[in-house]
Amino acid sequence: MSDTIFSKIIRGEIPSHKVYEDDHVIAILDIAPLSKGHTLVIPKEPATTLHELGDDQAAAVGRVLPRIARAIMKVTGASAYNVLQNNGEAAGQAVMHVHFHIIPCVPGSDTGEGLDKEWNPTSPSQDELLEVGKQIKRLL
Repeated sequence: MSDTIFSKIIRGEIPSHKVYEDDHVIAILDIAPLSKGHTLVIPKEPATTLHELGDDQAAAVGRVLPRIARAIMKVTGASAYNVLQNNGEAAGQAVMHVHFHIIPCVPGSDTGEGLDKEWNPTSPSQDELLEVGKQIKRLL
């Protein structure tokens, strides 16, 4: 994994607006937020993508995500939020250090704050679903 802006923030080499930190995780405000309170939750382990993250680190992130989301909702008045996590450049990952975005959505906001998303589902057959499901299950 390359030395990223998140690695430098974790080491204290670059300032950030830190809202949470423990031995395994840091959470900072995004400096180019999609909405007020947009926060990045970053494991301290130097992994590029989620599947490279150790189980203990992933569990540490999972423990703090709900707590941070609750605080963001209370502070921003958001009634909803997105948790976004991209893995790899083709998936839209810009910083090659695993991280989770918590993006508050405020209904009726005239600023268009929040995640702009479009869902384009496919239509696999039941046989295709069954086969890919079997393949995944076999590896787990």
